[in-house]
Amino acid sequence: MNQVRKYRREQKLSQIALAEKIGVARQTINLIENDKYNPSLDLCLKLAWALKTDLNTLFWRDKDEGKME
Repeated sequence: MNQVRKYRREQKLSQIALAEKIGVARQTINLIENDKYNPSLDLCLKLAWALKTDLNTLFWRDKDEGKME
């Protein structure tokens, strides 16, 4: 799970405000936050910049995360 929602809320941004800041639709932010859309590297960089953090913080997954059992 990514950390976009957490950092967006810490910045006191709505999904709409974040979407407008990086030039996407609000629905795109919603899909990213719910792990239903894998953003491009360019979009990941825009998100990290807008949320004042880095890519690793927003999107890093441990090697055991998401492992099939």
